[in-house]
Order: sequence, then structure tokens, then C-alpha cells
Amino acid sequence: MSLMERRLQVLLDAERYERLAAEADRTGRSVAAIVREAIDLRFPGGSGDPHAALDALLKMTATPGDQPGDGPAEMKAAYGVSLDAKLDRS
Repeated sequence: MSLMERRLQVLLDAERYERLAAEADRTGRSVAAIVREAIDLRFPGGSGDPHAALDALLKMTATPGDQPGDGPAEMKAAYGVSLDAKLDRS
């Protein structure tokens, strides 16, 4: 992981913050980690591949007990089309 070297202050309305906080609670991560993930998904860096962030997210969320059909490749196939549609709207 890279060294965090920039601080950013963002003002959010209550509804947006609650969505972030709920996801942080659900996943056991910090609100800051959720914000960084959202930035990476919306603005993938370096590779130019819009699916690079999705691949990284799926690898992070894979668990050792995943059954065939529930792994990252299947999730990518299921959600890749909707990700493409969201990226095309930018």
C-alpha cells in the first residue's frame, strides 16, 4: 500500500455520509477506505483499464470458502456489464 501523503476535507450531506458509514460498518473498514475505493472505481489509475479497479475489489472481497460460481470471475461476469454502462455515462 502506498504512503498516504495528502489530506482532503470533503463536506457531505447527512444521507451521503450515512451511506458511507453503513458500508464501513458492514465491511469492517473505515469511511476513508470506502471513499478511496469509490475514487479508484470511478477514476482507475495507471492501466487505463476500467475493469482494473473491479478486479482489485473482487480479489479483496474473495474469501477462502467461496464456492464455484461465487468467486471473483463469476461476480465480474455478473456485474461487468453494469460497470461498463456506468463508466460510459461519465
